[in-house]
Amino acid sequence: MKKTAFKITQFNLKLKTIALFFLIVAIAPAAKCNNAKTNPIPQSRAVAFRRAKGLDNGISISWLEQTWNPEALKENPLKNTDFQLLKKLGFKTIRLPVAFEFYQAKPGGIAPLLSRIDNVLAQCRRYRFKLIIDYHYGEINDTNYTSATQKAINTWLLISKRYGKVSGDELFFEIYNEPPHMDPAKWKDAAYNITTAIRKADPDRTLLVGASNYNSIYELSRFVRLSDENIIYTFHFYEPFFFTHQGAAWVGDQVATTGVAFPYNEKNFPQLNPKAKNTWGETNYYQYAKDGNEQSVKDKLGIVKAWGDKYVVPLVCTEFGVYNKYADLDSRCRYIKAVKTSLRALKIPGILWDYHTNFSIFTGPPSEAHLPPCMRDALAPGKPTK
Repeated sequence: MKKTAFKITQFNLKLKTIALFFLIVAIAPAAKCNNAKTNPIPQSRAVAFRRAKGLDNGISISWLEQTWNPEALKENPLKNTDFQLLKKLGFKTIRLPVAFEFYQAKPGGIAPLLSRIDNVLAQCRRYRFKLIIDYHYGEINDTNYTSATQKAINTWLLISKRYGKVSGDELFFEIYNEPPHMDPAKWKDAAYNITTAIRKADPDRTLLVGASNYNSIYELSRFVRLSDENIIYTFHFYEPFFFTHQGAAWVGDQVATTGVAFPYNEKNFPQLNPKAKNTWGETNYYQYAKDGNEQSVKDKLGIVKAWGDKYVVPLVCTEFGVYNKYADLDSRCRYIKAVKTSLRALKIPGILWDYHTNFSIFTGPPSEAHLPPCMRDALAPGKPTK
């Protein structure tokens, strides 16, 4: 009886073991799916790192995101002479912000817009520029993020189909410009769904993904990387905002104080504009003595560099620059040089905002004659990132 009971017990144990095995197999895919947003899929990141390195010395072209300009599609700020000038000045990458949702809602639809993008891509390939297509002015927020995410996905599937055969070394997709100040978890969910949808349609494309709160360096430092290995993480850098956006009417009273120089100089520091009182502009006014210098710029860029090193992912700064209506030219040159120098030291590629509008590097229409000597010095490529 004991031997028989022992055999039955062994048999029951085997049955339980087999059942447990199949249970583990059954739930494994679900577990993998639940962790897909944070647990990296084990494959090479070398492609993303190599392509990120090639994005250095870039510039954004403000044009197809100008929803306030009814003539935008009739204009063309990128003629052969512009490509030749950009090439001569050492630029290698063009970032093209596009207000897809705005044009999709117009009576003519998206076809005229796509024709413009086709032309830019053709010229970039002709002159050997890398091109980033950037999804600008989406309407995502905390309450509509599910439907707004689907809208972005639908557009990216259209773009992926149209440009899917273009080499990933030449063309990049920036999935969403400046997600607003929203729940970071909801934005991460949206970013995951957009990248996953693009990846199914365009397996080898390198995607650019940033954090919420307008591509904030601070939000990115709290972000947990996505599972997709072929992503370059992007951020925008306008620190100190008190200087770079002084007098910008679209920002509001917090930047009403003008005449701010870079770096901070106590002797010529302006009085606080009364409009800025009781706003963040007042706080930033008194903070500028500490923030308005090259070391502060480098320290703040170091925040995202440390995050990139933590997750071993490539980074790119897709916007930095200075609103040029009120900031003096020498300060603008010094600031741009400080940012470029710090980015270079941290081995982070940088893309300037912008070519020819209110953050322009020129003192008139784009030309060598309108590029001030101090700006030419600020834009000097220096040693390449390794």
